[in-house]
Amino acid sequence: MSIRIALSSDHAAIELRQAIARHLADQGFDVVDIGPTEPESTDYPKHGEAAARLVKSDDCQLGIVLCGTGQGIMMAANKVKGIRCGVCADVFSARMIRQHNDANMLSLGARVVGEGLALEIVDAFMNASFEGGRHTVRVKMIDALES
Repeated sequence: MSIRIALSSDHAAIELRQAIARHLADQGFDVVDIGPTEPESTDYPKHGEAAARLVKSDDCQLGIVLCGTGQGIMMAANKVKGIRCGVCADVFSARMIRQHNDANMLSLGARVVGEGLALEIVDAFMNASFEGGRHTVRVKMIDALES
């Protein structure tokens, strides 16, 4: 079974999101790109929430969201219970949020990283996996904050 990835952005990140969608599809991932497709201004919270709900429902195993900085859409995604989304502008952080924080979503800033770096960050996120061990207790502590 192929890993399904929810992908969404606001208007500021349409081109980068589409490049990431092609990149992931070329690697055999099942990409659920929920848009938007038109460049008119749109609100990042609804796009972060929509992708997070796909991950939360297990329709998608992972999610990637984008806006101008990656910050706002990440904050919106993290409001959905069970989502652990981190914004990354470097490869190391993308790998670490998966290995140490069991992140199920990645956020990127289209006005922060260029396409080449963004694809490297996505690859680091997708190729890493949760290490468990001492990190499990900490992830449970994060999850408990939602109660």
